[in-house]
Amino acid sequence: MKHLLATLLCSTLSFASINNITSFEANFIQSVTDDKNTSLKYSGYIAAQKPQNAVWNYMEPIKKDVFITERSVTIIEPEIEQVIIRKIESNFDFFMMIKNAIEIDKNTYKAQYKKANFTIKMKNNLIKSISYKDEFENDVVISFEKQKQNSKINKKKFIPIIPAEFDIIRD
Repeated sequence: MKHLLATLLCSTLSFASINNITSFEANFIQSVTDDKNTSLKYSGYIAAQKPQNAVWNYMEPIKKDVFITERSVTIIEPEIEQVIIRKIESNFDFFMMIKNAIEIDKNTYKAQYKKANFTIKMKNNLIKSISYKDEFENDVVISFEKQKQNSKINKKKFIPIIPAEFDIIRD
């Protein structure tokens, strides 16, 4: 759970627009490195579409799906047969934040949310990576491969399917 906010921020950031991106799909590798230089790596797939719809399908090291809408986050954890549903209190527009990111050089942008600073790297007009320090002072880098921008995404992809036997926790 401690990475929920970081995941929420990055998931929204990763599909937000510097160049008027309306949708984003990619494979990702997320590395989280602590102050002792210990790293955890996660990998999977992300699909996102404006206004604030996203799904992160974590595949390694464990399977987990994170669905994000403007008002809620739904986390489905098949290995423990559990679903967590949380309301999002903030109405902050992540897409607008990215659109207003400041260009540092040809392929690097800086964006800020609250006290966190995000570095967005571009390559061939595609978001290549996002890096930041999370609320626990961990260095987080999310790298993207096989990116698709502005393609049509079926809206059903953003609707969680919760197995009847899973426990549901509402926050």
